[in-house]
Amino acid sequence: MITFKKIKSLAESFPGTEVSTSYGTPAIKVGKKLVLRMHHKEDAIVLLLDTVDEQRELIQRDPMAFFITDHYAGFPAVLIRPTVDESIFRDLMEKSWRRVARKSDLIAFESEG
Repeated sequence: MITFKKIKSLAESFPGTEVSTSYGTPAIKVGKKLVLRMHHKEDAIVLLLDTVDEQRELIQRDPMAFFITDHYAGFPAVLIRPTVDESIFRDLMEKSWRRVARKSDLIAFESEG
């Protein structure tokens, strides 16, 4: 089960991340750029993606874990149920982080691995 406590712990492994808020909900950001946030109504995590195609692929691959509301139709984000496999979530979180990370944070991350 992915909780925000677990998300914060995962975020610590990505340089430059910070706990913040977005639309009044707990969020993870790099500077002012959003990586993910908790949804304000659904029991879900809003994760920003690169493309709407990626959104469609995730939903098609596992509609029990990934979904959208009408609000996110046509927008590169997906809602993730907290029951998603933790390793899948971590990989998606890393990809979202890489999308907004500063060059210095990417270099720091690569040198740690």
